[in-house]
Amino acid sequence: MLRKPPRPLLAALMLGLVLPLAACAGRGKTTKADTQYVARDVATLYNLAKTQLDKGNYPFAAQVFDEVERQHPYSVWARRAQLMSAFNYYLARKYTDAINSAQRFVTIHPGNAEAPYAQYLIGMSYYQQIDDVTRDQTTTQQASDAFGELIRRYPDTRYAADARVKLDLIKDHLAGKEMEVGRFYQRSGQWLAATYRFRSVVDTYQTTTHTPEALERLVECYLALGVPEEAQKAGAVLGRNYPESMWYKQSLKLLGQENKQVSRRTASRK
Repeated sequence: MLRKPPRPLLAALMLGLVLPLAACAGRGKTTKADTQYVARDVATLYNLAKTQLDKGNYPFAAQVFDEVERQHPYSVWARRAQLMSAFNYYLARKYTDAINSAQRFVTIHPGNAEAPYAQYLIGMSYYQQIDDVTRDQTTTQQASDAFGELIRRYPDTRYAADARVKLDLIKDHLAGKEMEVGRFYQRSGQWLAATYRFRSVVDTYQTTTHTPEALERLVECYLALGVPEEAQKAGAVLGRNYPESMWYKQSLKLLGQENKQVSRRTASRK
C-alpha cells in the first residue's frame, strides 16, 4: 500500500493554509506546555499548527488544529481547522482519528465544497490499512464502502475519479481473498465450499485478474464433485472470454481426460 499521501490529498489542503493575521506562533521547539489547554487567539493557534505541520510534527499539528475548532468554534477558520486536523492525523498514520475527524466534517457540512475531499480522506485512511489477502479483509471492505459513497454523492469531482481507480484495485484484492480461501478448501478436499468461493469471484468480481483462474478451478471442483456438465459450462465460459490463457489450456486438458474416462466406461459396458 502507498504510504505517501496522493497528490490530490496534498494539493487540496495546502491551499489557503496560512492564516493572514499578524499574531503568529514562534518556530521554537515544541514544549509540554504547548499541549496543555491555554486560551489563545485563533491566529496564534492556527499558525502554531501550521508551523508544526511544516516541521513534520503531524500528531501535534492535528491536536492544535483541534484546539482551533474547540476554542473558536464560530471562527471562519474553525471549519478548515477541522479538515486540517483530519489531514494531519492521516499524515501521522493515526487513521482512526483521521476517519473520525473527516467523518464529523462530512456529517456537519455535507454540502460544503470540501466535503468530497473529506470523504476521500476517509476512504484513503481505510485504503492505507489494507492488509495481505491472507488476513482479515474488513478494512478493505470499509475502504470500498467509503469510496463507493464518495462516487455516489460526489460523482463529478476529481476525488471520485481517483476513487474509481482505487475501487478497481480493491475489487482485485477482495477477489484475491476469495481465491485464497477457495484454494484452501480445494486443498482440503472441501469441493463444494471451494466452488462457492470461486463462483463468488466469477459472479461478483468478474472484471478482475482472478476470473480466469476461478473458472479453471471451478472446472476442477465440478469434476471432483462428479458433475461434468457444470465443468463443461465453466470451461466454455473460460474459452469464450480467455481463449489464450494458460487456465483455458489447463481446463481443456482436464476436460479431455474426463471425456476419455467417460468413453472407456461406456465402452466397457458394451
